[in-house]
Amino acid sequence: MRAVVDSEWLAAHLGEDDLVVGDVRGPNAHMRGHIPGSRPLVLGSPPPAADEESARALAHEIALRLRRHGITGRERLVLVDRGDGVGAMPAAQMAELAGHPWVAILLGGMAEWKGELEEGAVELEPVREAEADLEPNPPALPTRQELAGRLGDPSLVLLDVRTPDEFTGRRGNQCDPRQGHVPGARNLEVGELFVAPGQPAPPERIRELVGLPEGAEIVAYCHSGSRSALATLALRTAGYDARNYAGSWHEWSRHDELPLER
Repeated sequence: MRAVVDSEWLAAHLGEDDLVVGDVRGPNAHMRGHIPGSRPLVLGSPPPAADEESARALAHEIALRLRRHGITGRERLVLVDRGDGVGAMPAAQMAELAGHPWVAILLGGMAEWKGELEEGAVELEPVREAEADLEPNPPALPTRQELAGRLGDPSLVLLDVRTPDEFTGRRGNQCDPRQGHVPGARNLEVGELFVAPGQPAPPERIRELVGLPEGAEIVAYCHSGSRSALATLALRTAGYDARNYAGSWHEWSRHDELPLER
């Protein structure tokens, strides 16, 4: 299954037994109008600091939330937000952390959905743990320990999607005790990856900007993980194995033992 799907794809597959649409806008928004058959699904966002132990504990919690919504890990899961990617990409990372193997995002979210809408509450049918195929997947949540241990690893590209001034440390966020960037990181401002809010640039344009072949492993980061979540969405549309470092520079800069470049 692709990491992203469009509204035409979803319309063609909606109603299939192994497809679940999770609406991450919240229960109230879902009740007011939602894609037929979709379920309200609130998974939250990755924490700003985590190690493998805390990531594993969080994975169990997210798996419980998925099971409460009748999600087993055997279905294709498509996540839908209002259309800007801000809600869907963090939720996708959380589902992946819980061990769900088939997660996709609807590009453009509800703003791009052309089909009919339903209103009202949806009755959920929880599933037992024994009925689910969800095993914690801590690598879905990059940690500072992982990145520090892979500095210089040619198979991993770190992509800093902040502004050039933030990247060089000339005008970093005042709340950060140190300014600069993770050693070896490349700089590509997140806006370059989009043509409009929630609309990534064409895949070939993204690959041209990134300068890496399709399938390359990339971890994106920014100041606090929000811009890099959007960048991760765009990178996935271009076929990259992309993850978001939620702690980003806000976390990295607070650990004096971690190196930096300016």
